[in-house]
Amino acid sequence: MTWLLGLTGSIGMGKSTTAQMFRDEGIPVWDADAAVHRLYDRGGAAVGPVGAAFPEAVVDGVISRDALKKIIAADPAALGRLEQIVHPLVAKDRAAFVAANPAPLIVVDIPLLYETGAETWLDSVLVVSASEEAQRARVLARPGMTEAQFGAILSRQMPDAEKRRRADHLIETTTLNEARAKVRALIAELKDKTDA
Repeated sequence: MTWLLGLTGSIGMGKSTTAQMFRDEGIPVWDADAAVHRLYDRGGAAVGPVGAAFPEAVVDGVISRDALKKIIAADPAALGRLEQIVHPLVAKDRAAFVAANPAPLIVVDIPLLYETGAETWLDSVLVVSASEEAQRARVLARPGMTEAQFGAILSRQMPDAEKRRRADHLIETTTLNEARAKVRALIAELKDKTDA
């Protein structure tokens, strides 16, 4: 039996760092953002169908995220049409990853996990979190990030307090050493469940 552990957290909470900690422990990690990048890249499975629906979104054989943002800004209904094309392709990519990585535990890294209802098919969900102060400092330290961009991203994400409430597991990413210790403890706990 393979345990599918969903990994999520709001921007700046340490999700990517935590995902890497699982990789460092030998746990396969499927990354939803990386899957979308593969699908949008030259030769990616989404290029044809997205190009058919939104011809101006394809530039030099690659789906332009900037062009998609403009299309969605001009026509909010376009997001739903885009998701109908891309979500099944992402699910297929994930299924192929799981099939290719037989393991007792697989981490599924999904930024908008609760927002897309993914908790319904996962065995449990880990939310990574930090203080609002730490989150703000981390995000605003990113090159080119502004307060306005940060606010816009947060407005599309479920509030951290709600994610914490729904979580099966919670890791505070205050320090790397504490987070790593908690990742190792969670791996041991979930491996016990898959061995049972």
